[in-house]
This record gives sequence, structure tokens and C-alpha cells, in this order.
Amino acid sequence: MTRSSVKIGGGEFVYEVLENWEQLPDGFGWPETAGVATDNQDNVYVFNRGEHPMMVFDQNGSFIKSWGEGIFTRPHGVSLGPDNTLYCSDDGDHTIRQCTIDGKVLLTIGNPGNPAKAFSGIPFNRCTHTAIDPTNGDIFISDGYQNSRIHKYSPNGELLLSWGEPGTDIGEFNIAHNIATDKDGYVYVCDRENHRIQIFDRKGNFETLWATVHRPCGIYIDPKDDKFVYIAELGWGNNVSRNMPNIGPRLTVLNKNGEIIQRIGDKGYGLETGQFIAPHGICLDSNMDIYVAEVARTNMSHYTTPPESVRSFQKLLKV
Repeated sequence: MTRSSVKIGGGEFVYEVLENWEQLPDGFGWPETAGVATDNQDNVYVFNRGEHPMMVFDQNGSFIKSWGEGIFTRPHGVSLGPDNTLYCSDDGDHTIRQCTIDGKVLLTIGNPGNPAKAFSGIPFNRCTHTAIDPTNGDIFISDGYQNSRIHKYSPNGELLLSWGEPGTDIGEFNIAHNIATDKDGYVYVCDRENHRIQIFDRKGNFETLWATVHRPCGIYIDPKDDKFVYIAELGWGNNVSRNMPNIGPRLTVLNKNGEIIQRIGDKGYGLETGQFIAPHGICLDSNMDIYVAEVARTNMSHYTTPPESVRSFQKLLKV
């Protein structure tokens, strides 16, 4: 780990960029990371698309263990439930798996390797992420890439409710990419290609939307103090807008009214210190340090041939 002199953000949200935070054992690596979560001991779970799908580190980047080998097809998102278990979204085999922090699978939702018909509304076709109702343990799942749907399950995996359709109207989605809940059980959906966050009650009733973000890809709300909402914005989506300023890739901090408190990362697209390529997953620890998983290789491969080694994970140290 190398502490850089580069700081990003502003106001109360200034962060120092840590370079090479992760201390990987010999022979370990990842082509890219997709999701990240922290537990109540500030251990960091990096859900990645390599041979060791879940790698666990302490907050200083020291490697603890790996798990998930032979289980996951294409890791996409991971979130921590209030019972300190992890919910792992695999959009390659169309499942959600609830796991202990040591990797034991407790529950599988979905039929591995057997997607529902695209845009049928039936779970799942490339599900993307999960969020847990803190009051009763119900599981909200964004079925985003090929269904534009939110599903609500009981803690034991019984389907209770679904809502959403493809489109741009209220309650419709153009890739429901990520999802989070706050302490009151409201559900926040990253409606990525509609460039907005839609908010619903736990019954799927629309409450409001925020349209001050560009391609919101990841979302994090602190379960203990939900005053702020942290958004990972994917940035430009085509070569025409590649050099357009002020659309990311970046992180944005919003308050619970949807007002912008701080943008984090104004150095544009790239691999220099303080830049982002493709923020995809985001999480904080108890020190309010930020962890960002980036699907850098996938993003770059749409436009060019990525280098053999691409940075795809960053820790930002709260100053």
C-alpha cells in the first residue's frame, strides 16, 4: 500500500487516494472487481471475476482468505445483511446466494444457469444486486439487465412481490443496476440508463426520484447512520461523450433529499491516481473510508484493447 499525495473531493468529504492497497498472495489476482462489502469488523470482501471470486482483506489491505471457488460464474454485486451474512449476486448464472462471511452457502434464490425469458418479469435474467429490509430481513433484488424488475423475497426465499417494467416513466427502469435500503425500509434503485435514482416504499409504491446523477451504477447507505447516500457513477457510455466534462466517472454524495453534497473525483476518465475508469460497486467502513470496485477491463474492452493489467479497485482514505 502506498499513500499518495493526491486528494479528491471537498468540504467534509476529502479523501486521500491509496495506491496498491490490496496485498495479494503470490499467484493471486483478478481481471477486474465487480462488488465490495465490509462487515462489522471492517473486513473487506472484494467480489471479483478471477479464480478466487471472493477475497477477504482487513482494513489495511492484508489478505485474510478467499472463497467461492467453483461456485460463482460471473460475480456482479455483494451486500452485507443485518445478520452479518453476505448476499452475492451472480448475473452469469442468474442467482442470489446468501453466504456466511466464511463462504458457506445458506440460501440460493434462482435456478442456477437457467434464466427466465428476457423481460418476462419472472425472476431472474441477469440479476444485479440485493438490499435487505432492516426491520424484517426481507430481500430486495434488482433484476436489472434483462428484466427491468425489482423482486421482494422473504428471508427464507419466498417470492412476495415484484414491480417495474422496461421504460422511462415513473416506476419503469432502463437497467435497474443496484439497490439499497435505509433504516426506514425505503428502497433506492439505481435506474442506470435513465440517469436517476428511484425511491419506493417497501411495498413497491413510488415515492420520489433524483435525477442529478449520470449512469448511477453503485449505491451505499450506511445502515447505522443513513444521513448520506453514496453513488458510484459509471460515466460516459459512448465515444461521442467520452471527453464531456462533469458527467463522471466519479462518486457523488447526496443527502436524503437528493441534494448534491459533494462530488468526489473531477480528474476525468483514466488510470492516473485520482481518476476512475468504471466505478461499479461502492462501500464504506466504520472510519468512513470508501472502497470502490471498478469493472475497468469490461469498460475498456468496449472501446479498445485493455492492457494486460488494469487497476480495478481503489481505497479512498477519509482525511
